[in-house]
Amino acid sequence: MRVKPLRDARAGLAAVVDQAARGEPTIVTRRGKPVAVIVGHEEWQRLTGARPGFAELLLGFPEGGDLPRDRGAARDFFQGPDAEGRRRS
Repeated sequence: MRVKPLRDARAGLAAVVDQAARGEPTIVTRRGKPVAVIVGHEEWQRLTGARPGFAELLLGFPEGGDLPRDRGAARDFFQGPDAEGRRRS
């Protein structure tokens, strides 16, 4: 893993990004102390456990797939002593 001061990383950002994309992370320092690590996108996803968003999941759902449905009696969601006044007619 390479270590670069912020000034050098900024000046050679394209090279740092290319290295990260090849799987070579770079530690960026400020005043000699590590402040950030630049890693490739795939590595970031692996490390963070990045999950697909709702849209990706929805688009990935198989077409024409029927979900099983409970045809039993509808449940009454209003329960308790005040339920009678809140029920719909």
